[in-house]
Amino acid sequence: MPNRPMTKDDPLEDLARREITLDGVGKTVYVAGQGPAVIVMAEMPGISPHVARFARWVRDAGFTVYMPSLFGRDGAVASAEEGAAVFQRACVSAEFRAMAANQSSPVTQWLRSLARFAHGECGGPGVGAIGMCFTGNFALTMMLEPSMLAPVLSQPSLPLNDPAGIEIAPDEIKAVRARLEREDLTVLAYRFEGDKFCMAQRFAAYAEALGDRFVGRVLPDGAANGDAPPFFANFVTTPHSVVTVHLIDEAGQPTIAARDEILAFFKRRLSAANG
Repeated sequence: MPNRPMTKDDPLEDLARREITLDGVGKTVYVAGQGPAVIVMAEMPGISPHVARFARWVRDAGFTVYMPSLFGRDGAVASAEEGAAVFQRACVSAEFRAMAANQSSPVTQWLRSLARFAHGECGGPGVGAIGMCFTGNFALTMMLEPSMLAPVLSQPSLPLNDPAGIEIAPDEIKAVRARLEREDLTVLAYRFEGDKFCMAQRFAAYAEALGDRFVGRVLPDGAANGDAPPFFANFVTTPHSVVTVHLIDEAGQPTIAARDEILAFFKRRLSAANG
């Protein structure tokens, strides 16, 4: 994959821009690659060059990436002001329940439909998904869709006002745990040790709800890239984004090891041998 600057807007020219309507709601989705489907959901403030880089890593690992535009300006390196405005709009949007513990964001219904749609297009045993930050928990709720087999939660940050809260309804988390146990599946999750948006209490809540089906990884703060774009430099003042902004793209780095573990998880769960 060619090196692209993380400091300039990404034209996303190598990803097909599609308008996909599901459940009567249309959204832009960027699609690329071949193989089983993996849904990549962006962190705040949207599909940045860092998020697009991760999506290309997934594509190049042998998957068809579906990257929905859920907020922000696609491909942009947002200024601090623009990023803050995107964040504020998302917090009051009916699609997201940023402050509500024990509830699932309504957008997860559409994302479950996207998983079903992508599985229909790509075939194979099923679909993988990764959410980040604001979307971090969405891959867990998407496990209510039978085609979803490989959920990854990267620094899940909702609900914003309850460090020990998880953004899923109690009956849904019970249904997800039952499915994980019935089908011998796991949930993979990542956070930095000092992350103030995804704290130890949240991972403890996941572990309590899911038992050993929850596999949480905690990276040391010293493994984070300190060269952050404007929005992060101003508003995300602790290590946070494991596979995007705070990833150090060098061999041997803990964040690269996390990326590789995620790609291996997708390969293991979505390989034809598991179908």
